[in-house]
Amino acid sequence: MSDELDAYSRTVSEVARTLTPHVASVSLRRGGGSAVVFTEEGHLLTNAHVVGGSTSGEATYADGEESRFDVIGVDPLSDLAVLRAQSTPAPASMGNADDLVVGQLVVAVGSPLGLAGSVTAGVVSALGRSLPVQQGQAARVIEDVIQTDAALNPGNSGGALADSHGRVVGINTAVAGFGLGLAVPINVTTRRIVDTLMVEGRVRRAYLGVVGTPAPLPDDVAERTGQRAGLRVIEVVQGGPADRAGLRKGDLILTVAREQVRDAQGIQRKLFAEVIGTDLAVTVLRNGAMVDVYARPTELTIG
Repeated sequence: MSDELDAYSRTVSEVARTLTPHVASVSLRRGGGSAVVFTEEGHLLTNAHVVGGSTSGEATYADGEESRFDVIGVDPLSDLAVLRAQSTPAPASMGNADDLVVGQLVVAVGSPLGLAGSVTAGVVSALGRSLPVQQGQAARVIEDVIQTDAALNPGNSGGALADSHGRVVGINTAVAGFGLGLAVPINVTTRRIVDTLMVEGRVRRAYLGVVGTPAPLPDDVAERTGQRAGLRVIEVVQGGPADRAGLRKGDLILTVAREQVRDAQGIQRKLFAEVIGTDLAVTVLRNGAMVDVYARPTELTIG
C-alpha cells in the first residue's frame, strides 16, 4: 500500500512542480482568483466571473514576481476570459479534456484564499456535466463540464485542472457542493472560443429562438436514420428566426446543418458567428414526416 501511496505522491508532486510556475494569482478591482499562462505572448486564461467588469489588474506568480495585465476578451456564456500581461513565465502545456476518463487522477492548482501555488488532487468523478450560465436575457449551457473531487475553494476559480502529465485539461470554475468542483473543459469548442477572444475580444453567437428538450425518435425513424434521439421543440420565440422559418412547437429536430442533433448543446455548437445571416438547414420530424426548413439566424444580443 505504501508503494501505491508513494507513486501517487510522486505523481502529484511532479505535476505541482511542473504546473505551479505557470499559474498566477490575479487581483482585480472587485476581487480576484487564479489564471493560467497559455501562450508565449503573455496571455493568461481565467474565468469570466473572476474578471467581472474589470479591464485590468495585477498577476502574482509563484516566484513572487508581479505583472500588470489588461483584460482583452471576456465571454460570460462560456465563463472564460483572456488576459494579457506585460511579463509572464513560460506557458503551461495544454491538454484535451475529451481524452479524460472517470476515475482518472487530476490535480488542481490555484490561489484559494489568496494562497498562491496551492495544490489539491483528486479524481475525475463525472464527465459530460452541464453548467447553465446566463447574462442578461441570454443563456446557454457550458457542455462537457468536468466534475472532480479535488478540493476547490474561493480563489481557485480560473486556476488549472491538470492530468497526471501536467497538461491543463480544464479551468476550475465552481464549487458544486461539498467535496465536488467543476471545471470548464479544454477541448475543440473552448479553444475556438479562446482564439476568438484573443482576436476579437468577444464571441459572436447566432440566435435561433427555440427551446427544446431531448426526446427519443420513433422506432421506425430511429432504424431508418440510425439516430436514437432528437430535440423536441417546446417553445418557439415569436418573431424569432425559428418562428419565421416555420418551426413549430412539437417538432422533433433531427439535424442542423445536416448534422445530427440530440440535445440543446448539439444546436449550440452550430451557432457561432459564421452562420449569422445564412440559411441554416433544419430537418424536423413533424406528424410522422421529415420536413426541411431553412432558418436564418440573427446575432445573439446580450442585455
